[in-house]
Amino acid sequence: MRLPTLLLMFGTIAFPVHAQETQILDPGELREEAASLFEPIPETPQPITAPDGSEAEALESAKIELGKKLFFDPRMSASQLISCQTCHNVGLGGVDQLPTSIGHGWQQGPRNAPTMLNAVFNIAQFWDGRAADLAEQAMGPLQASVEMNNTPERLLETLSSMPAYVEEFAAAFPESDEALSFENFATAIEQFEATLITPNSAFDRFLGGEDDVMTEQQLSGLRAFIDTGCVGCHYGMNFGGDSYHPFGVIERPGGSIMPEADKGRFAVTETADDEYVFRAAPLRNISLTAPYFHSGAVWDLAEAVQIMSSAQIGTELTDQQADDIVAFLGALTGDQPLIEHPILPPRSETTPEPISMIQ
Repeated sequence: MRLPTLLLMFGTIAFPVHAQETQILDPGELREEAASLFEPIPETPQPITAPDGSEAEALESAKIELGKKLFFDPRMSASQLISCQTCHNVGLGGVDQLPTSIGHGWQQGPRNAPTMLNAVFNIAQFWDGRAADLAEQAMGPLQASVEMNNTPERLLETLSSMPAYVEEFAAAFPESDEALSFENFATAIEQFEATLITPNSAFDRFLGGEDDVMTEQQLSGLRAFIDTGCVGCHYGMNFGGDSYHPFGVIERPGGSIMPEADKGRFAVTETADDEYVFRAAPLRNISLTAPYFHSGAVWDLAEAVQIMSSAQIGTELTDQQADDIVAFLGALTGDQPLIEHPILPPRSETTPEPISMIQ
């Protein structure tokens, strides 16, 4: 992927305090410029590229179908009430539409749940990038006491107690000496999540050559998105997810938006330069995934755009520019995955009983 020129020059550009109004280019010229900065979502799921780019893992139907069941099965949690789908609802844009998710014992998690739609295209997972890929990400919430509160041992005990799951793991991982394992559990979920992509957005169709698929206001918003500096962090296939940036480069938002206690990537690297650094949020389907930011503190997308403009690049957008950018962001909503809820294997007499969430 070619990084945008603006990103390479980010450290030397002096953005104006008040963004200037821009005029719409010819759609063909605007398309050519946009194609140098962004990529369309592929029409079909692609092999999973390793974080270092060294290899790509093919998607396999048996693993995908098993992963779908595991994704939807609440018995993967200690309470047997919380599934991956609980916080990453594929019918709600891949999120739970809460400021921060509610987990085991009705505990409130520390951060807003990122969408799993198109997450396979991110450089890493979680707001702080602590998981290299979707398989590693799947292992985290299952073991977090504030989320699913389970253990790998109890998970495997649960799965092993259901003959249908034992058979499906054996069929999905015939090459494994131990087909039913925590690692294969995570791999199956990764394979399913890699299919949760949203192609065919109005913007992608515009990139493909359709002149009339985006409104005049959306085209104005694309022009403003590029000219005012949003593209410095939000570029590529996922309009973000590819880089890390301090929240508040120019002006730090207030504590309700950016809690002082959450130092972002610093908790992963323990490097002072990473204090309050977060992965740039992907903007695909952003119109569906309110509330916004890692704190989930802002519900209005226009307000979120204004905050990011002033905090990150020191630009005060006009109301018209903010409205145009919001209209453009709506053009990033693609075809949502149509997932039929799977029929899950029945429990047996040896299946562990749920651990109560009420103490």
